[in-house]
Amino acid sequence: MSKNIPFQRAADAPPLPTGTVKFIVYCLAGFRGWLMLMLVLETGQAAGGILVPYAIKAIMDGVMHVSGETSVLESLRGPLLLLAGLNIAEILFSRASGAVLIIVGPRLRQSTTKALYAYLQYHAPRYFGGHFAGALAHRISETAISVNHTTWSVLCDFWPILVTFAVSVALLFNVHQGLGLMVAGWVLVYVSLSYFLATRCQPYAQGYAATRSMVNGKIVDAVTNILNAKLFARLRFEREYLDGFLETEVKAGRRTFWYMERVRWFQFIAAATLKVGTVYYALTLWDGGLIGVGDFTMSVGLALLIINDARNLTRRFLEFFEYVGNVANGVETIVQPHEIVDAPDALPLKISQGRIEFRNVCFAYEPNQPVFDGLNVVIEPGQRVGLVGYSGSGKSTFVSLMLRNYQPQSGQILIDGMDIGQVLQDSLHEQVSLIPQDPSLFHRSLKENIGYGRLGADDTAIQTAARMANADEFIQAIPEGYDSLVGERGVKLSGGQRQRIAIARVMLKDAPILILDEATSSLDSVTELTIQDNLDRVMGRKTVIAIAHRMSTIAHLDRILVFDQGRIVEDGGHEQLLAQQGVYYRLWTMQAGGFLPERAESEDS
Repeated sequence: MSKNIPFQRAADAPPLPTGTVKFIVYCLAGFRGWLMLMLVLETGQAAGGILVPYAIKAIMDGVMHVSGETSVLESLRGPLLLLAGLNIAEILFSRASGAVLIIVGPRLRQSTTKALYAYLQYHAPRYFGGHFAGALAHRISETAISVNHTTWSVLCDFWPILVTFAVSVALLFNVHQGLGLMVAGWVLVYVSLSYFLATRCQPYAQGYAATRSMVNGKIVDAVTNILNAKLFARLRFEREYLDGFLETEVKAGRRTFWYMERVRWFQFIAAATLKVGTVYYALTLWDGGLIGVGDFTMSVGLALLIINDARNLTRRFLEFFEYVGNVANGVETIVQPHEIVDAPDALPLKISQGRIEFRNVCFAYEPNQPVFDGLNVVIEPGQRVGLVGYSGSGKSTFVSLMLRNYQPQSGQILIDGMDIGQVLQDSLHEQVSLIPQDPSLFHRSLKENIGYGRLGADDTAIQTAARMANADEFIQAIPEGYDSLVGERGVKLSGGQRQRIAIARVMLKDAPILILDEATSSLDSVTELTIQDNLDRVMGRKTVIAIAHRMSTIAHLDRILVFDQGRIVEDGGHEQLLAQQGVYYRLWTMQAGGFLPERAESEDS
């Protein structure tokens, strides 16, 4: 993003950084004390474990100098207590660190998830139109988990290994400088090569992960459309189609695993080199009288501990890169500038009449492809206005701009004289109701879905709204009644039932401006007439805008706006527009089965 363009963020959204490292630091900010405690505990655990060979050295040295006057246990009391103390310290430090992990881990994940979801909420509809809902939910979960894993990798993997290496080299330097230099050199070369090999392996691992995701998507697609496969007798075809992608996954997996196998050859050869080299060099020093038996024993023990910690270092680097990559993907996907935000001095919208005005509005979804170019129209308070026109003429865009789902490039949209670009979005949406053509419900109870229109509404108000939407009868017929769950997006209900629940929800909301987007298209004629009568009563003196694809649903309205290629070409009542024998007349006469055609017929036809 250009440095000259400020990063636009909604005022109520958390100030999430766009950099991966800064984002992780932001997520950890509320847990600094716990993380510092964990760092101390992990240091104690690592130091306790690596100092055990030093205690063994003290015991060996003590054995060599035991005199006949005292018992062995009496003489070795100090080294034995040191050994016991180190083991107890390792246990206590490790388990205390585990307890902190249990306390902090779930909270850290919860905190990250809350921050990402809160930020996601303020994105505009255009953003959600370009991303799958399931993919966004998965991205939030993966990012939160990866922030945890990245933190634990540093605290519980890399930091203890660093402590182990540092203490080991220091102890070996104390025994003999050459021995310390040899192990220090081995550690430096081993860590550097492990890091290098992990970076070389990362593209293989990422490619394999991407292939697995792709194959998983193909399986989900095939399962989702399994009814189509049965109806077209294509079960064998689907198996063979999937086999090709599964084979691609096998090849990607083999490439990754063969590379990892080469890395393991390096690890085992390097470990053997350190073991043999340390033993041989220590024996040489002992044979020359430069170190004692205890020093020799400690050197061998330290080498084995170093190898044990270092053996999986490349794998840990790979996992760390994977976690950081997941966080980077999450940040890149979610922490983008918010397209539509409240102005710094935004005020709550107060609707007293419901007058709507589009003043010189220019809007385009894409540059050089304008939908509206200087659109001007006024809808008076309490008017019931229908919008008609062919597909792509601008009807839905008109409503979307009014709901502020998109921002016009120029011009103003005013409600009771207030520019909606200068009011709080929540206050706008609280006072404008929409009944969409294809309503979406929460996977919650029918009562909760209807009650969403007015939080805190009692059962009587909810049932009254359901009766007005002609939904109470079918709800009562369900065994659980209003407590019935509707399934994801309302899949347990028919299209008509979902539409009636959406209508009941809006009736309960009772906002002063009502927008209907073919609100009764999924209903049978009898039910439509019943609900239409109830809607007419609910409309009262509300300002109503109705998008129509079925002309009969808007013929009785006060006023009809006819859209054509982003312009309002006719404006008037039903009879008046028919008398003009213009675009509306052609639409009325051309409709088949009560619905508008998708596009205008040619003049010749």
